[in-house]
Amino acid sequence: MKKAHLLFDLDGTLTDSMPGITRAVQYALRHYGIEVEDLNVLKPFVGPPLQDSFKEYYNFSEKDASDAVLVFREYYNDKGWLQNEPYEGIEHMLKTLKDNGKKLYVATSKPEWMAKRVLDHFQLSDYFEYIGGADDAENREKKDDVIRYVMASCGLEEKESIVMVGDRRHDIEGAHKTGLPAVGVLYGYGDREELEKAGAEWIKETTATLLDLLLKL
Repeated sequence: MKKAHLLFDLDGTLTDSMPGITRAVQYALRHYGIEVEDLNVLKPFVGPPLQDSFKEYYNFSEKDASDAVLVFREYYNDKGWLQNEPYEGIEHMLKTLKDNGKKLYVATSKPEWMAKRVLDHFQLSDYFEYIGGADDAENREKKDDVIRYVMASCGLEEKESIVMVGDRRHDIEGAHKTGLPAVGVLYGYGDREELEKAGAEWIKETTATLLDLLLKL
């Protein structure tokens, strides 16, 4: 069966959001007395659920991690979301896919309202049938939960017709937990080793080679 329904991650897959996210993480860590000058150190925060990353990389407790997300948003919701831009070739890829009959969706761990705000800002929202993300109550934050939510909201039941596209292991693992295959992209924040270890069915280096693959699937 052709892959008629394409689910895309947002950060690291559609837009290069590292500057804003890492500065917001730096701001949140500073609130806890942790100084990180090199923003590259904070790159692993781009993509995965933030609460998990604060716990994994800085040993935050559940409560501190949850509170740190709120501090993060103080910066990100004001300035950080604008420190962001689509990757080269993204709009051409989305337009070409849509023109060829593919149905496009967003499945992101970013809060849904913020994902819509970002895509509206870059005038990309109209390419998507649905933009799905995390809820503010943090009940829907894991990638597999977001994917299930998007599928349920859009009545997508034939898993053979769906593929997930993302740049981190969380995208690949989330897809597999919901019974979907996944494409890993290398122009984002994950590397080949991470994506291969997660079991990505395909790995593509650029938006151009990603487009070629998605047109064929």
